[in-house]
Amino acid sequence: MDKKDLFNIAKDAMKHSCASYSNYNVGAALLCKNGNLYKGCNIENASYSLTNCAERTAIFIAIANGEKEFEAICIVGGKNGVITDYAMPCGACRQVLSEFCDAEFKVYVGTDENNINEFKLADLLPYSFDKSKLGE
Repeated sequence: MDKKDLFNIAKDAMKHSCASYSNYNVGAALLCKNGNLYKGCNIENASYSLTNCAERTAIFIAIANGEKEFEAICIVGGKNGVITDYAMPCGACRQVLSEFCDAEFKVYVGTDENNINEFKLADLLPYSFDKSKLGE
């Protein structure tokens, strides 16, 4: 599966977004190393701190289904469901991804099939705090 496929799946996932407060819809497509795919969307709450981002929704669903190894994620988003700019993962999502994905994990963000940027997770969250810092 290539990044254009992931982009289109993430764009489809964005349609399920519950963004009643911000009107900023986000979709994510998470590719597992075994080829399985999981979609996520942002789910907002009147108590903003309980809102869940599309990236975390996708990874939590994957983990709940027994997945443990991840290859890549594509994230798309925009106001009122219109993609106009790159939807970069927030700090909380970067931290969660670093918990379950390796430094080479690919993060794609795109505005359309021909404008998809690729990052390694290590580049988006250098010097991350992870379980190795906790000792035994």
